[in-house]
Amino acid sequence: MKKRFLSLFLVLMLMASLAAGCSKKVDDTKDVDNSKVEATKKPENTKAPDKQEIKEFTAFFAVPGTEINNNNVAMEKLAELTGAKCKETWLTGQTAEEAVGTLIAGGEYPDFICGSTGHAQLLEAGAYIAIDQYWDKYPNIKNYLSEEEWNKVRAEDGHVYIIPQFGIINEKDTECVHNDEAFWIQTRVLKWDNYPKITTLDQYFDLIERYIAANPTMPDGTANIGYEILTDDWRYFCLENAPFFLDGYPNDGCCIVDPVTLEVSDYNTTDTAKKYFAKLNEEFKKEIIDPETFTMSYDQYIAKLSSGRVLGMVDQHWNFQQAEDAIKTQGLDDCTYIPLGIVMNEGTKDRYHSASALDVSNGLGITVSCKDVEGAMKFMDDLLSQEALTLRFWGIEGQDYMVGDGGVFYRTDEQRNNAVSQDYQVANLCKYSYFPQLEGMNRDGINAWEPGSQPGEFFDALKPEVQECLKAYGAETYVQLLNPAGENSPWFPMWSYSNTFTSDTDHGMAKVNMDEVKHEYLPKAVMAKDFEAAWQDYMKVYSDRVNIDAYLKAIKTEVERRIAVAEGK
Repeated sequence: MKKRFLSLFLVLMLMASLAAGCSKKVDDTKDVDNSKVEATKKPENTKAPDKQEIKEFTAFFAVPGTEINNNNVAMEKLAELTGAKCKETWLTGQTAEEAVGTLIAGGEYPDFICGSTGHAQLLEAGAYIAIDQYWDKYPNIKNYLSEEEWNKVRAEDGHVYIIPQFGIINEKDTECVHNDEAFWIQTRVLKWDNYPKITTLDQYFDLIERYIAANPTMPDGTANIGYEILTDDWRYFCLENAPFFLDGYPNDGCCIVDPVTLEVSDYNTTDTAKKYFAKLNEEFKKEIIDPETFTMSYDQYIAKLSSGRVLGMVDQHWNFQQAEDAIKTQGLDDCTYIPLGIVMNEGTKDRYHSASALDVSNGLGITVSCKDVEGAMKFMDDLLSQEALTLRFWGIEGQDYMVGDGGVFYRTDEQRNNAVSQDYQVANLCKYSYFPQLEGMNRDGINAWEPGSQPGEFFDALKPEVQECLKAYGAETYVQLLNPAGENSPWFPMWSYSNTFTSDTDHGMAKVNMDEVKHEYLPKAVMAKDFEAAWQDYMKVYSDRVNIDAYLKAIKTEVERRIAVAEGK
């Protein structure tokens, strides 16, 4: 990973933003070990302390996010329950590596930190305390993962420094929203063509072209945008990784792994990759793709999606959730996006939806600057109790959700509208979304962990236009629009390995060069007047600068290691 030399000015600025105190992006049932089941059935009780005993912690997450109000209603309720609250700050105006580098240079950290792609820098700098030295007194944390899973998180010295927060399934997967990558399209486009079956890349763009020709503007006269591509910083996955999906492979991210031969290959240079980017070049020339697409920031991208003008794009659902909420708030119900499992050739089985998988390359850590490690551990442990999890992801009973027969949770229309209003969210809801959480079932054994994963509530909450679209395709959830996830391969996902690469190794340097070349040359290829010449230039530079043999060899070795571990060897 690149080492950056940051100015004292940046150090002082980020330290100032954190000065509030260092005391403070699918299904089958997933098996869990007995210790986790016991922890699920018998969470540690949490006694609400007096208000004057509330502790205050700080956290920094090296990803974009929205800060909530200081007097947020749910945060205050959680503080009464746990005896603590946390002031969260998020990434603004920097990359994760730059922000983390600033903290390291200053030598002061918030109490909690999630470094995202800057995690390796924090680990190398000794920024974390070893969580496993404290967790015996905190069963919700210790039993959060199985021993086998914790062993995957351990650093080379044998200690656990971070806690993965996502993809930890309690009892069974209840996912209704496809939260991963897909080719997305608005329901109004599908309805206009009487809900056609769309499976290939050519069919997808043909539909968008025909819709634009017939409907060049929104009802208010604003021009429709056929297709948008996000390439801002690390989010350029919206441009570059579609080829392995188009060939029917799951999101290993950094490579293709043949499930039969176990051979590892580079998806960037396949015939499908060339055909895909040639298609984008064709659509760019037809002005179906937004001419501003390669100069947009993430905020500008979200603004365009939020307007309802954009008909389609490739993205991970979590990456545009904010825009989806804005669409609902504005009543642009027929502009809602649904996922399509687009492939290059008819007959290829799509693999866009995968079962949840543990990502050991990133997580939440307690830093060496924390003055109350035991208090921080207790706060995380308490946030995994049943009552806290319900408060975090459902809200307050009677205000954010109701309880029906048999203890089943549901929401009224007013509560559903509140849930997508950003003003309401920052004032009333507190998910502590980058703290450890349990997906799947709530610990009450009756409800899903959050409203969007509660099948009945999910469908009832959809607007009639979206319900009509799902019914037309014989589905009641977004997940059902795609092929079932099936069981993950032992090595899946390989991006959890490649995310740990640093520039200190040949394969790590190959990844650095690979990313830089793709960032520079793929937009050029899409916009080129002569695509063939632009593609040949790209391939030559790619071949010259990227040590692909070292890269694939390292990944192949890790695939074999993970298979051996899964087989108990």
